[in-house]
Amino acid sequence: MAPGGGGVSRRRSPVAGPPGPAATWLRALWQDKHLVLFKAEYTALVCAALWLLEICVNLWVIHTVPYTEIDWKAYMDEVEGVINGTYDYTQLKGDTGPLVYPAGFVYVFTALYYVTSHGVNIRLGQYIFAVFYLITLLLVFRIYNRTRKVPPYVFFFVCCASYRIHSIFVLRLFNDPVAMMLLFGAVNLFLDDHWTLGCGIYSLAVSVKMNVLLFAPGLLFLLLSEFGAIRTIPRLSLCAAIQLLLGLPFLLENPVGYMSQAFDLGRQFMFKWTVNWRFLPEWLFLSRYFHLLLLAAHLLTLLLFALRRWKRPGDSVVELLKEPGKRKTPAEKTTADQIVLILFTSNFIGMCFGRSLHYQFYVWYFHTLPYLLWSGGVKKLAHLLRVLILGLIELSWNTYPSTNYSSAALHVCHLVMLLSLWLAAVHVPPPQDDPSSSSAKAKQQ
Repeated sequence: MAPGGGGVSRRRSPVAGPPGPAATWLRALWQDKHLVLFKAEYTALVCAALWLLEICVNLWVIHTVPYTEIDWKAYMDEVEGVINGTYDYTQLKGDTGPLVYPAGFVYVFTALYYVTSHGVNIRLGQYIFAVFYLITLLLVFRIYNRTRKVPPYVFFFVCCASYRIHSIFVLRLFNDPVAMMLLFGAVNLFLDDHWTLGCGIYSLAVSVKMNVLLFAPGLLFLLLSEFGAIRTIPRLSLCAAIQLLLGLPFLLENPVGYMSQAFDLGRQFMFKWTVNWRFLPEWLFLSRYFHLLLLAAHLLTLLLFALRRWKRPGDSVVELLKEPGKRKTPAEKTTADQIVLILFTSNFIGMCFGRSLHYQFYVWYFHTLPYLLWSGGVKKLAHLLRVLILGLIELSWNTYPSTNYSSAALHVCHLVMLLSLWLAAVHVPPPQDDPSSSSAKAKQQ
């Protein structure tokens, strides 16, 4: 009984506190459930679900789709020659021809040689490459989550929907996926401001396969923007030192043979394997003048993008070479979007003017395509058209053997993307208020 009264006392209910961050996020997720696939803030959630699904997809592919031998046995023969004491690159050969990859390839596939019982245990090799695939996807998803430019529904096309990419990783066991896994690791380090370590990992990627050099012009531009010429030199020296160290046993044996085989920029490709130039007559495809024309177009396009799209308006090339603190215009922090766009565009330009793209080369730019498409400056390039371009590119790479129509369609898609990137808004630094204008604003307030 309450004192002074005849009623029954009631227990006071505790006051509920504010909902926690997890509850708030779940409530927002439930409210936006119909927009989860379209709102960039749900990138991590969608990517996590797709990544887990990809574990099942890779296991299904390994156990249901027959493995097809293409280069694995040749890789094993090449590294077996090194294991047996042959360090002259001109003497290292496999079923498909001479060894034409840098020294990092030798070390990676020597380890795989021993792990897979001298290359005999193919199924174990497939499991290892499935892990490479999942690591690559994780690194790619992290890049997209940092930039949040692409709607989450597109990531379905980045992973589960691509037959060719799964084939390159777990059914063919090419060295291209290893190089790209390391490359995406380097990009993540650049995003985290670990430029020196990132340059080291980038050099390791180049040592596995030379195609990673297509990112080099963009990386050089970013290093100059971030550090200036003098402070860029140590990072370039690190890249060179790693190449020298990895290639040292072969350089000591036959330096000319190693350099000419591992970094052969003039290697001739066979017409029957080309994906992008099928509509040309074979004599033109093999012409040195045609190759020189492509090289000139490649370099000119890179130069135009560097001067007109990557560089800030008003800045001169001389200013770019100076240390950031000594430039006339105060240096800005390079954003995640700028880093990714410049690197991916640099590589994409190389793909557009490639002398010949083979089927395994698809992995060189596949994971960058959505970012490039959603970075374009053509507003009329609606979501449906972007997805259509992704589909046409996938169809072109899955047409075997390539046809006049498939290779022409690939070039049309590349051209649309390149023009869209050119029309993208140029980065303009925010205006710097002078002291007088700042004081005037203060007075007004």
